[in-house]
Amino acid sequence: MQLKSPERPIEVSPTPHPEALFAQQRASKDGRQAPLGPPSSFETRPAGAPQDEGDRSGSEPDASAAGSLPLLLWLSPAFPVGSYAYSHGLEWAVEAGDVRDAKTLAAWLEDLLSHGAPRSDAVLFCRAHRAARANEWRALDAINDLAIALCGSAERRLETLAQGAAFRAAMRAAWACEAFAHWPQAPDAPVAYPVAVALATAGHGLSLKASLPAYMLAFQANLVSAAIRLGAIGQTDGQRILAHLTPLVRRQAEALENASLDDLGGCALRADIAAMRHETQYSRLFRS
Repeated sequence: MQLKSPERPIEVSPTPHPEALFAQQRASKDGRQAPLGPPSSFETRPAGAPQDEGDRSGSEPDASAAGSLPLLLWLSPAFPVGSYAYSHGLEWAVEAGDVRDAKTLAAWLEDLLSHGAPRSDAVLFCRAHRAARANEWRALDAINDLAIALCGSAERRLETLAQGAAFRAAMRAAWACEAFAHWPQAPDAPVAYPVAVALATAGHGLSLKASLPAYMLAFQANLVSAAIRLGAIGQTDGQRILAHLTPLVRRQAEALENASLDDLGGCALRADIAAMRHETQYSRLFRS
């Protein structure tokens, strides 16, 4: 089934290609101006633009296209967090008939993004990123505790804690940074997945403007992948849905970038019920 096209095309900031950045640096020494390469797929802050409130502590976040490359790795299916094993209750929604084709899946994902747990996770991501940038480790403890407490079911709790622990272990092994040396103090302390990713992006100097929409879109892509494996849609419909959701992710990320903990909350009740019902679902492919 065809999805409604976005009202306007996706806007991409004209960020220089990494090779063009290097060419510019070489050219600047000779007093020449080098041409720009193709734009990056991530929105980044132009050079010289003021930092956001959460980025005022420590060194300036890396807003270059080359600097954002780690995001592609950390949020890819190849990064060892086991994200492929979780459907966020989608498996039950497919069995119950709530999600049965491209149109119903797109509607389900839109509601999650606007009213469900992914929206709350985005708010927590923002606050965790800012706390880590400011070296406010006690505040980060409180944000992490709140993220765990907001899990509405046993499987939601498993989903965020298992991925958070796996992400932390992989980061410490291959992408060590000072932030992970400071927090959490106990090596086996539970950590929610959005908090762990926010800590990594802040610890490696990546801007919130680049990190937040990438994290949000990666979550949507994982659920689309789950729907494909469940047979609800095909691969082409999956790409159409992601193209349809990308502008919404961009707008939502911009709206939540300065959110506070007072902005937490949701009303995606059917999705919460799906997560609870999945715990006793007879035949399952996913852990949540």
